[in-house]
Amino acid sequence: MDAIVKKYKINGKAARPINTKITPSKVIIHAILGCWSLLTIFPLIWVVNNSFKERTLILQDSFSLVNPTNFTMDNYITAFSRMNIGGAYVNSLIISCSVVIGVMCFGGLGAYVLARYKFPGRNFIYGALISAVLFPAFATIVPVFMALYKLDLVNKHLGVILPQLAGNLPFAIIILVGFMEAIPLELEEAAVVEGCNPLQIFTKIIVPISKPSFATVAIFTFLWSYNDLFMQMTIIRKNEYLPISALLNKISSQYGTDYGLMNASVALVIIPVLIVYLVLQKYIIKGLTAGAVKG
Repeated sequence: MDAIVKKYKINGKAARPINTKITPSKVIIHAILGCWSLLTIFPLIWVVNNSFKERTLILQDSFSLVNPTNFTMDNYITAFSRMNIGGAYVNSLIISCSVVIGVMCFGGLGAYVLARYKFPGRNFIYGALISAVLFPAFATIVPVFMALYKLDLVNKHLGVILPQLAGNLPFAIIILVGFMEAIPLELEEAAVVEGCNPLQIFTKIIVPISKPSFATVAIFTFLWSYNDLFMQMTIIRKNEYLPISALLNKISSQYGTDYGLMNASVALVIIPVLIVYLVLQKYIIKGLTAGAVKG
């Protein structure tokens, strides 16, 4: 079975000539992309730089670079001692990781069924999934909150996990279906000849080949779950269950004038996002474009 997957991966990577010729159009494109990258990275650098300054210095000159004379760690110490950043991190990881795992499991199985099996109502289900992506979270928050309240899930991690899981599944299934439909059916036929059942085909053939697409789904699901301030603030009100993004909103309400603490808190919030993205970034474009062209 591993030999079949390995053969597919080797054959799927055809060598392409690399054009290294420098042309005016390439220079213009790279210049535009370089400027865009600097504009994108500058806010992050500005936040991290000011997080090591005192509040008064930020108000005087927020664009000056930090140096040994004005460097301070007080903002980070205050964030952990006063606002319980560590506990908020644990809450965010519990919610986001649970959502990612659920989306990967249910989304993968649902996408495989839609990609490989023909049954009455298949097109309707796929169309409903596409339509579900168009509805924003706040459009359904009232019935969702009422259902969670009746189930006694308000102010609990599960009360945020379930709505986020349902909200991310349509996107995950759409992405995975496009990838799985591009996988040659001959691989599964060969697996059937070797005596594999549908579950074994899914776990030993489809999942290994679809790793880039699964990684893409995991990245976006984690980011959306981690940054979903609206759902977190609506469902969770108790401080001990607040995720990191909701806690940051509370800091901005209570300590809005303490810009040093605000910058340190923002820097702490984006650390997990940067780690996830840097680890899995090579799969993003590959996973999104795979399956776009068939044949």
